[in-house]
Amino acid sequence: MRLPTGSMLLLAAAMCAGAPEKPRVSRSALVSMERACDQSIQRFDINDPLDFLGSTRGVYLQGYGAVFTTEINLVFGTRITPFRPAFTKEDIEKLHQKKLQRLPLLKRKMREILRDLAVSLDTVPPKEQIVLGVSLFHFSWENTSDLPTQILMSAERQALLDFDAKRLSEAALDAAIRVQEF
Repeated sequence: MRLPTGSMLLLAAAMCAGAPEKPRVSRSALVSMERACDQSIQRFDINDPLDFLGSTRGVYLQGYGAVFTTEINLVFGTRITPFRPAFTKEDIEKLHQKKLQRLPLLKRKMREILRDLAVSLDTVPPKEQIVLGVSLFHFSWENTSDLPTQILMSAERQALLDFDAKRLSEAALDAAIRVQEF
């Protein structure tokens, strides 16, 4: 049976419309960036590392951008053990102060990672977002005043590329990066 030419065109259009669209950012590209984020966080301070609690996970949201998340504890080795069943008030205060001191360093590292993601994820459109979310782990016995439980940083990929190419100043990049703390 032979279909009329118009019917063939409609059938071809229907078949194309039903075919899944190839994602703009491949899963393999996201996995590569997940590993790069993990390595960057693990190199935060070789002598006093962060407690890396979960591998980075990334997703690409068509029309929005690439989103990456991970979980860390700002200070490594702060667990209660049979050999250290409790922390003194002084220990808790030292831990709190150390976490407060490390917070700006973490934010600087997150900003570097955002830039690296923008440069490497070349299939993300320039007007879409690059997002990095870090959840910060806290024990129930800690003093968490002035410490967020999550930091989200996002920026349009083009702004990050412009900064990397030295077309955007540090102050302009700071204005382009949206930072939310919860």
